[in-house]
Amino acid sequence: MTQASEQMTDNSTGMSYLDSLPRRLVTVILPLLVFVFVLLFPFYWMAITAIKPNYQLTDYNNYSPLWVVEPTLEHIKYLLFETSYPHWLWNTIYISVAATIISLVTSVFAAYAIERLRFNGSRWVGLGIFLAYLVPPSILFIPLAIMVFGLGIYDTKLALILTYPTFLVPFSTWLLMGYFRSIPFELEECALVDGASRWQILIKVLLPLSVPGLISAGIFSFTLSWNEFIYALTFIQSSENKTVPVGVLTELVRSDVYEWGSLMAGALLGSLPVVILYSFFVDYYVSSMTGAVKE
Repeated sequence: MTQASEQMTDNSTGMSYLDSLPRRLVTVILPLLVFVFVLLFPFYWMAITAIKPNYQLTDYNNYSPLWVVEPTLEHIKYLLFETSYPHWLWNTIYISVAATIISLVTSVFAAYAIERLRFNGSRWVGLGIFLAYLVPPSILFIPLAIMVFGLGIYDTKLALILTYPTFLVPFSTWLLMGYFRSIPFELEECALVDGASRWQILIKVLLPLSVPGLISAGIFSFTLSWNEFIYALTFIQSSENKTVPVGVLTELVRSDVYEWGSLMAGALLGSLPVVILYSFFVDYYVSSMTGAVKE
């Protein structure tokens, strides 16, 4: 009881500098306000631009760029009913989910083999996988394009589903390697003593304990797939197969005419699924970043 009281006293003393309003303002409130402003202002700008009439978008002498006087839904209506945006959105969801599933399954097997089987050179293999993630897509898309044309899948969703794992698998494997490493080996050894196979250990022991890490890797993979631009621009030509990042840019920008209202509406609507995904799984994401099972 005495040690606990002393510890509480030390902690309260250590945070006593925040009792002063000026110090709390400088060290907590102002940094948080700056962070919130930098984080939310782009969404605010997209939102007000999406509902601004065209005559207000460039007339800064009579209308404030930070506010809307007479909001309109014409840009959103045009985006949803006069373009292929709903189809682009479905393509992006379909491709991102499929690529994420393929990448997670592959990464689980790769991470388990590297971290739990303890073969010679496993660390170097893991390092090589991570270094593969650092290769810029601008270098890889040329040899990948040759493979895509050779397989006859150019201008299909399959072209993106099969090429996205080239940058999703290395990162997801590296992340899951760190998570598997934090799970005690004694759990696996006890299962082996009880007669469990490697497959049973992976499915019934490691994966249930690795749910936060799997969700974190899935969120990263889905986000990277959702925002990917170079491969989608290179391997897709027809409008009906385009994803949101490519479709919004190529279909709503005609020569020197920019449909700013529809562009911002498309960007805002396209960011909502990722925001919703993070909001639902933020607890698991934080858990995977701060640690896993402890002995």
